Amino acid sequence: MQELHDAPLAPLTTFRLGGPATRLVTATTDDEVIAAVRAADDAGIPLLIIGGGSNLVIGDKGFDGTALHIATSGFTLDGMALELAAGENWSDAVARTVEAGLAGIECLAGIPGSAGATPIQNVGAYGQEVSATITEVVAYDRRAGETVTLTNEECGFSYRHSRFKQHPDRFVVLRVRFALEDAGGLSAPLKYPETARTLGVEAGDRVPAAVARKTVLALRAGKGMVLDADDHDTWSAGSFFTNPILTDAEYAAFLERVRDRLGPDAVPPAFPAGDGLVKTSAAWLIDRAGFTKGYGSGPARISTKHTLALTNRGAATTEDLLALAREVRDGVHAAFGVTLVNEPVTVGVSL
Repeated sequence: MQELHDAPLAPLTTFRLGGPATRLVTATTDDEVIAAVRAADDAGIPLLIIGGGSNLVIGDKGFDGTALHIATSGFTLDGMALELAAGENWSDAVARTVEAGLAGIECLAGIPGSAGATPIQNVGAYGQEVSATITEVVAYDRRAGETVTLTNEECGFSYRHSRFKQHPDRFVVLRVRFALEDAGGLSAPLKYPETARTLGVEAGDRVPAAVARKTVLALRAGKGMVLDADDHDTWSAGSFFTNPILTDAEYAAFLERVRDRLGPDAVPPAFPAGDGLVKTSAAWLIDRAGFTKGYGSGPARISTKHTLALTNRGAATTEDLLALAREVRDGVHAAFGVTLVNEPVTVGVSL
């Protein structure tokens, strides 16, 4: 287990932002992870868990405590049952399942970060969410002081949310287990219209899983959502805001604001989100509120490829990023009466 003091954290995040940690521990086994967590808890030292750093906004002052970088490895495929160590690179794991001819997570290709983060956010994209295939999550329960195995139902999954996110200081994810599908090399039924349209098929159709993965990677790359050290549009956390979920009454009021601002024929995106709930598009809101691709004049700007990504153009600070995020959030609320919620976890700062 490696230990560093006054260690920079920015290189461990996809934003490349944030100050140093008092102490940085890198754990490569589950036992090391548990030992580091117990040591911090026993000493009453604040603890920050870092996986792939793709969903993390750390303040410029850094973190006064122990930052634990989970760098465990482990990819086990037994038939259609997949187990991933928390530190496994998620995008690489998706590629390996597709190579094995299995379906279920192929449309989650290219998402940066580690496997252990996927259940926390209930990571999803292009019509798939990990909650559809996760069977169990093995975690260290800091409250009980023991390793526990949580079923899918016990994880409390919902849109970009879970029991782990609801109680961020309780569980440390160690391993994630999935049940994939053998569809003879085909993908799961395509649910996302853009993916189906790009492939020239109908929603609900299946295509070769490798083709679905390749298509999603191309779509993501076109939006700056595949990591590239030379492309500042990828110096981000991907989607910075979640898509708002509104009640029917809230959606009706929102629709009235849209038509007042954009005209009587304006129709925002709307998707069913459960009984009496409607999900709309954060990217659409941002764009229609006047924050277009490339917006900004400072070192933190909206991506030139996608309005939902806020980016570090190379010399930004966390405060630069947050100032832009607040401007976008407040501008959308002023225009449409909808408050956007940040998706990345903030450390030492708040929106």
